[in-house]
Amino acid sequence: MSKRLLATACAILLCSSAVAQEKSTGPIKIGVIADMSGIYQGNSGKGATVAVQLAVEDVGGKVLGRPIEVMTADHQDKPDVASGIARRWYDQEGVSAIVDVVSSGTSLAVAAVANDRKRVFLASNAASSAFNMDQCNPYTVQWRSDTFASAKAITESTLKAGAKNWFVIAADYNFGHALEREITQIVTASGGKMLGSVRHPVGTPDFASYILSAQNSGADVVALANAGDDMVKALKTADEFGLLTSPKQKMVSMLVFITDVHALGLKTIKGLVVASDFYWDMDEKTRAWAERYYKVMGSMPTMTHASDYSATLQYLKAMELAKSDKAEDVLAMMHKMPIEDMYARKAVLREDNLLTHDVLLLQVKTPQESKRPWDYYKIVDTIPGEKAFRPIADSKCPLVKK
Repeated sequence: MSKRLLATACAILLCSSAVAQEKSTGPIKIGVIADMSGIYQGNSGKGATVAVQLAVEDVGGKVLGRPIEVMTADHQDKPDVASGIARRWYDQEGVSAIVDVVSSGTSLAVAAVANDRKRVFLASNAASSAFNMDQCNPYTVQWRSDTFASAKAITESTLKAGAKNWFVIAADYNFGHALEREITQIVTASGGKMLGSVRHPVGTPDFASYILSAQNSGADVVALANAGDDMVKALKTADEFGLLTSPKQKMVSMLVFITDVHALGLKTIKGLVVASDFYWDMDEKTRAWAERYYKVMGSMPTMTHASDYSATLQYLKAMELAKSDKAEDVLAMMHKMPIEDMYARKAVLREDNLLTHDVLLLQVKTPQESKRPWDYYKIVDTIPGEKAFRPIADSKCPLVKK
């Protein structure tokens, strides 16, 4: 070998050694891809980053003796933007795990990249049951309630009250389609009837025609299968058309966040029953964490912010227990170790990579019942995870051993 070739070979070996050293001693990077300016910023946005930073604080800012770095990006509600960020972060930035990624469309795009790159995606802000059904993968963990659990909690409680005929207003993308499908399954299985449905584009400015279709259907129940600003606009329009106070029709919403209640006001939606994974005022643990969040944000956390925190906290704990930052090692430990925190109550990470846990049934208080700011809910029921979520035997996830 010539001296020049020998020098080149040595340089390559030294470079490879330096890269390996950097990977083993450099920071552990957690990436938050969120909606910073669109219709879902209320239950994602800056609050998602704050929640993740609180989890980092609670493990002492380090894992495996290495500092933890939190990165943030805005996906602008565009799947191609979200997947592009994920590819760059995994390939070039050395990001170990991505968190949040609100909306099912953008989250499914990131899940595909995570699976391809064999990196962790903590889908802590995506609801579609696709993540634990036909589109599940070994590297994506769904941390919050899926559309099945949300639909089951609200639909079953409403059916028990005697409402049998239903009409659905759904967002026209994966999340809305999944909710509409699962509402239909639960209603028909219980002897109820679906009288019809309409779908609206995400970010639609005018819900008048959709609310009129629902009113004219004659349904006992009008169910909203949308979220964020779309859900808020739909409820405002329903209030204007008298649907919220109608003695003949009942309105329910499958996904309501406390920030939505804050925006709409108790006078408008008092009495509305909602399902949630988390309520800040549930107990001492939730209140203590929420106050830390409030000091930074000036608002109380939604269940998705609590989910962002919990997913990140348990991921970092698993990394420490596994003594490895390799995705397969950390995920294997997450399946083995007990998972319990102020968000994840009686939690189990199933083989379909869905985290099951207690789900709360809440009722919005009247203005007279509310004693202080953000005191918005009464806890009606706590549904155990084994009853709230789809049975594992019904899963279509290829990770599940039949």
